[in-house]
Amino acid sequence: MSGLMAPLHSVRAGVLDVSYFAAGPADGPPVLLMHGFPYDIHAYVEVAPMLAAAGCRVIVPYLRGFGGTRFLSADTPRSGEQAALGADLLALMDALAIQRAVLAGYDWGGRAACVVAALWPERCSGLVSLNSYNIQNIARAMVPDQPANEHRLWYQYYFHSERGRAALQADRRGVCRLLWQLWSPSWRFDDACFDRSAEAFDNPDFVDVVIHSYRHRFGLVPGDPALAEIERRLAQQPVIAVPAITFDGVDDGVRSPDAAEVHAPRFGGPRSHRIIPGVGHNLPQEAPQAFADAVLELVRSAALARP
Repeated sequence: MSGLMAPLHSVRAGVLDVSYFAAGPADGPPVLLMHGFPYDIHAYVEVAPMLAAAGCRVIVPYLRGFGGTRFLSADTPRSGEQAALGADLLALMDALAIQRAVLAGYDWGGRAACVVAALWPERCSGLVSLNSYNIQNIARAMVPDQPANEHRLWYQYYFHSERGRAALQADRRGVCRLLWQLWSPSWRFDDACFDRSAEAFDNPDFVDVVIHSYRHRFGLVPGDPALAEIERRLAQQPVIAVPAITFDGVDDGVRSPDAAEVHAPRFGGPRSHRIIPGVGHNLPQEAPQAFADAVLELVRSAALARP
C-alpha cells in the first residue's frame, strides 16, 4: 500500500474552497480523478502516480463534504444533488484554468464527470465512468427495481429516515466501513487503508451532504435553487457524446454488471465497455492498472484528435 497523497493544495472554486492533490507536469494533458462515497482521494493512490509518470497533469479533489474541502458561506445549502457535484467540477476546472480534460470517476465522482461530459462536452476530452451512464433519472426514482437489486440499496432507504441520519452522525466510520465490505466483497483492504480514507468523513458537512444526496435523488427533499436549471437539463437524460470508456466490476455490491447495450442509447460517441472480474465498487483502488490504462487511452486519443 502506498502512503498519503500529499501535499494538498486549495483553491476557491464556485461555492467551495476545494482541497485537492496534484501531480505531474503543469503543462501535461489534464486529468481530473473524482472519488465516490464513502471514499476519498486515496482511491487514486496508485492511479495518480501512473498517470503523472506518463506526463499527465493530475488533479484529485475532495468532493463537497469530504476532507479539507469547505463551503465558503454558511448560507449555501449543503446539497449533495447531482447538479451540485457537476457544478463543483466545472467550477474547479475554471478555477484551475483547465479548459478541457479527461474526466474519470466512480460513484459520486463518476456522476460529476458524467454531468460535465453531458452538459458541457466542450470541457471534456474523454470520460471514464464506472457503472456507465451515471446521471440519475429522478423522475423515475419511485419506480421499483427487481427485488434482488432493491435490497442492495438498503443504505439509501436507511438514510431517508432520521434513524439513518443519527446512525451516520454517531458512527460514520462504522457505517462506511460496512459499505466498503458489502460493495467490494473480494477486496481485502486493511485497517490502515480504511483509516487513511476515513479521516475525510470528519468534514463538518459530511453528514448533511450525504443525507441530502440520498434523499434528493428520490425526490424527497428540494434541491439548491441555484442549481435548478442544471437539474432541469439533467432531467432530460442528456446523451453523452464525448469518447467514453465505461466499466463494471463483476463483484460490485451496489450494481451488478450490465451489458454494453443497456446504456448504449445514452452514449452518442465512441464508447468501450469493460467488465472486470474480481473487482467491486471501488474500481480505481481495486484495479488501478486497468483504470489508469483507460484514462491514458483517452488522453492519447484526444492528443491524436487535435488539429
